[in-house]
Amino acid sequence: MSDQKDQWTGRERAGEGAATAGQSHEGVSREALMERWLLEMVREQRRSRRWKIFFRLLFWTFWIMVAATVAFMATGEQESLTGRQVGVVRIEGVIDSQSPASADRVIRGLNNAWQGSEKAVVLDINSPGGSPVQSQRIYDEIRRLRSTGDKSIIAVIEDIGASGAYYIASAADEIYAAPASLVGSIGVIYSGFGLEGAMEKLGVERRVFTAGDNKDMLDPFQPVSEAQRRFWQHVLDQTHDQFISAVKAGRGDRLSDDPELFSGLVWTGEEAVDKGLTDGLKSVGDIARDMTGSAETTDYTQSGDPLEQISRHLGRMAAQYLGINFHAGESPVRLR
Repeated sequence: MSDQKDQWTGRERAGEGAATAGQSHEGVSREALMERWLLEMVREQRRSRRWKIFFRLLFWTFWIMVAATVAFMATGEQESLTGRQVGVVRIEGVIDSQSPASADRVIRGLNNAWQGSEKAVVLDINSPGGSPVQSQRIYDEIRRLRSTGDKSIIAVIEDIGASGAYYIASAADEIYAAPASLVGSIGVIYSGFGLEGAMEKLGVERRVFTAGDNKDMLDPFQPVSEAQRRFWQHVLDQTHDQFISAVKAGRGDRLSDDPELFSGLVWTGEEAVDKGLTDGLKSVGDIARDMTGSAETTDYTQSGDPLEQISRHLGRMAAQYLGINFHAGESPVRLR
């Protein structure tokens, strides 16, 4: 290309065309390189993505296989344990609707144990008794379960299995205890205070408004008439008769003819065998070993909030021993 003059400066622009041509050539080379570089990046990203997908698949396949293996082993182990263990439901403390030994909780545990254990269900009892209604409900459920299958329900009494606790135990196929356990107390009690004399001495007037002549019958600040006393004794006697009938239905001819059997007395576990109240001296571990060859058991006890249980228990104790009021929904009649 011929040299040209700059129209402003008049100088020659020699080689400008060659330079332009060189720049054009250089520009094409850069575009080609950029294109090849971008293509390589795309290819590399594709290769990287394929490897990521591959390793992810490998990772998840590995863990799925591990999970499946663990599930298989656990199922096999559970089947093995179910075949060789017994289910245990603990009944501890006072039996009432708000305690850990409420009918709702014990019955849930019983049903879970009945479904989950092949060998037997053991009631591990350590209770002085409590509500007759709660005890009756548990008793009835034990009898119902026994009628639906061929598993045994066995009661084991620890330190104490008295009153409502024995009511429950009598529904089981067999009852066992330790030699020094306290067993029995087949009786009914109501206790309170008569504070009307103290009110007079203090010069305090009690104001109670009722609709019904006997609505304030259990008020500790009101005197009890002879007719009310007879009526309340009738309620206790009827509840006692229900208790005796349930024990006889559960124990049958294993009971002795001792006239004091239903008097409210308690006996040691050793004496209870002679009375027909228990069938022998064994622990939960002894029963598990006899049935399965191992002392291992599965605990089906239903538990609740411990702080809530403590507060409710203290409230019930204050109400009962001060004779001021009873917990809402709780019967004043007690099997203990």
